[in-house]
Amino acid sequence: MKPYFSITRKVALGYSVILTFSLLALGYALISLHDHNRRTEQLVGGQFQAFTMLREIRQNLLAQENLEKQLVILQDPQLLVLLERRSADLESLLAGIKTSTLPNYLTSLPASVDEYTSQGQLLNQVFAGGSWDQAATIATNTTAPLRKQLLEDLANLGAQHQTALDKGLKELSLQSNKAYRLTLIITLIGILLSAPVALKVISSIDGSIKALKKATHEIAAGSFETQIDIRSNDEFGQLAQDFANMAKDLRELEKMNLDANPLTRLPGNLTIDRELEQRIDQKRPFAHLYIDLDNFKAYGDHYGYKLGSDAINLVGDLLKDVVKQHGGEDNLVGHIGGDDYVVLTDPDRAEKIAKAIISAFDSQVPSLYKQKDLKAGFIKGIDRYGTKRSFPLLTMSIAITLSENMEHPSLLTISHNCATMKEHLKRLKNSNYLIDRRKQSQ
Repeated sequence: MKPYFSITRKVALGYSVILTFSLLALGYALISLHDHNRRTEQLVGGQFQAFTMLREIRQNLLAQENLEKQLVILQDPQLLVLLERRSADLESLLAGIKTSTLPNYLTSLPASVDEYTSQGQLLNQVFAGGSWDQAATIATNTTAPLRKQLLEDLANLGAQHQTALDKGLKELSLQSNKAYRLTLIITLIGILLSAPVALKVISSIDGSIKALKKATHEIAAGSFETQIDIRSNDEFGQLAQDFANMAKDLRELEKMNLDANPLTRLPGNLTIDRELEQRIDQKRPFAHLYIDLDNFKAYGDHYGYKLGSDAINLVGDLLKDVVKQHGGEDNLVGHIGGDDYVVLTDPDRAEKIAKAIISAFDSQVPSLYKQKDLKAGFIKGIDRYGTKRSFPLLTMSIAITLSENMEHPSLLTISHNCATMKEHLKRLKNSNYLIDRRKQSQ
């Protein structure tokens, strides 16, 4: 006699089959997703960090080459300070390679530069001793060939890095394809038993995986402008969003590095203009602080390029500290160039920040002068007309424009407004700020 197999048991068996395949598909998808996330984090944390370090080391070596040539030709001891600073930066980068989690092929780099760094230290000592002919000989016959070889090694490492990056992205893509195929097979079996549920799962996973595959290939090709079509609000969709955010961050980082002021490393004109246009387009109220040092040209002519650069850096650091203490999260500190800076902040914070900047700057001014000049209260210099005269100590002028006082704010009107206020402030004594509270309808 055959065993009795009731409808209830058949339904229960059918439901068990559906549940089993659903759990299998879900479990495999989550495991693959977890592994995918882990490998993506390793790729971003290791390969892209390696890319940045290789680029910074190469830029450092080129900067050292340029400074050595200038030292040999100009024989200016002040350039030695910059060369020694570049040498110290290179040692810091190499130390970072030893302590960071980077691909194995980069671990040989510190050993390949030991001879170069030792010869560079010897060359710096010869420069410091004023033996210019000997220094020129060492630079030509020793450090230059070593640096050339090192740059070639860096190029080879860059090629290895590109190959490793391509391989990693390819493996990531293959993993996505594999996860897609196996998940689809398991899900298709479930479709035969429960089409509506299975179709929904397949549609969600299929859309997310295709978006991830597209993003993987585009980023591997060096395109950070990729747009990811996210069709589901699940882990795959979140991973796709993470890819989009990563591409956006890389794009912004690339723009910032290209635009940053080489002296203060503050955002430059492109970043400032882009931020201004974004706030104007979004109709977000803001205060534009244009900061200028008074009598800076005379200071630079009197004390020289090095101390002038130190003063520019001091003001940049001072602005960052003040805005960090008194500003908001989305405030921007930018360096237009020379002794001109910009701070973008909220209108209700502008005056407080301006006062804090002037107070901090005035307290630092005495440290920028020799005691005799500080005691005299002025320095001697040549004005723009070639006339020798006395110049007061450095002061600061801050012109503040409020967007909410303008009917149609624009980069041109803000720039014109700052120039007008700056001309007025330059005629005043001591450090001052001025807020334009007039309602303008241009």
